[in-house]
Amino acid sequence: MVEDQRKIIHIDMDAFYASVEQRDNPELRGKPIAVGGNPDSRGVVATCSYEARRFGIHSAMSSARAYRLCPHVVFVRPRFDIYQKVSQQIREIFLSYTDLVEPLSLDEAYLDVTTNKANIQSATWVAQNICQDIRQRTMLTASAGVSYNKFLAKIASDVNKPAGLTVVTPDQAAPFIAQLPIRRFHGVGRVTEKKMKALGILTGADLRTHSLLELQQQFGKAGQYYFNIARGVDLRPVVPNRIRKSIGKETTLDEDITDIDQMMTIIGDLSQRVGALLESQQTSGMTLTLKVKYADFQIVTRSFSHEKPIETAADILEIAGGLLKKTDAGERAVRLLGVTVSHLTIDICAVESLQMDLPFV
Repeated sequence: MVEDQRKIIHIDMDAFYASVEQRDNPELRGKPIAVGGNPDSRGVVATCSYEARRFGIHSAMSSARAYRLCPHVVFVRPRFDIYQKVSQQIREIFLSYTDLVEPLSLDEAYLDVTTNKANIQSATWVAQNICQDIRQRTMLTASAGVSYNKFLAKIASDVNKPAGLTVVTPDQAAPFIAQLPIRRFHGVGRVTEKKMKALGILTGADLRTHSLLELQQQFGKAGQYYFNIARGVDLRPVVPNRIRKSIGKETTLDEDITDIDQMMTIIGDLSQRVGALLESQQTSGMTLTLKVKYADFQIVTRSFSHEKPIETAADILEIAGGLLKKTDAGERAVRLLGVTVSHLTIDICAVESLQMDLPFV
């Protein structure tokens, strides 16, 4: 099987923003911290430390609820310029092992190490070395998943967080997928999860019992994807410097909201993230799109094309704020917000990955 020959690593930094803040401020170490707006500003948690997660706090949760869950949580304003610099350091480590690096965000990436600059035959050893290098250079921890495709590598990286390493070989794939709760499958959101559970699909094993035709009838074009991943099939290569048509971020809220100020705080956080990605990719865009999902799951989008490139978080926030006024947000409760910059001014050429048969362990 061709895809069995690939050796893919997914690296995911552990509580990235929060870990950077704890690293840079010793007084925050060992404490529950939330990066984002404080409860008085009707903000939202961008990410939080593992100490905070023990209280049930998580990203996209309103700051007010985070405070209720943990009254002694420390709120820290995000410093996206610092996170971007650290991300660049991590990217340089990746590139010292392979040119086949596909960044997903500031804190995670796929790497194809089938052939690598260190001439290490075991992908597991490469992952161990990368995590060690990250810790030595940045004083931060990362978790890694190693497998023969992107789907399994990504899931594996989340199994033993923080500072974990999980390997899923081709022989281990079937039982590994079978026991996975369906919510753990990348691409299965809340609505799809609810529909799958109604069909009796609770795990990967359940998903595999359904034919391709059944899944296509229930989920349309996505049916082919679900059919494949239930069998451990994911033929997507790691594509560095891929041609990107857009750069965006969205967040599903912990609770439906009607407060416009709180929505603007969330949009401000999304704008900072997208702005940082634009800068890291050294690009900008001509069109901004705001995505709003109402409490009844209806999705609307509003777009604005600018005569000048949209390239900073401030640009994004200003335009997105105007677009929000063109929706029914506020009059109707909102459960998801997203911002996307498209018609990028610089396209990045795609590179095909190479494949060889090398051992995992």
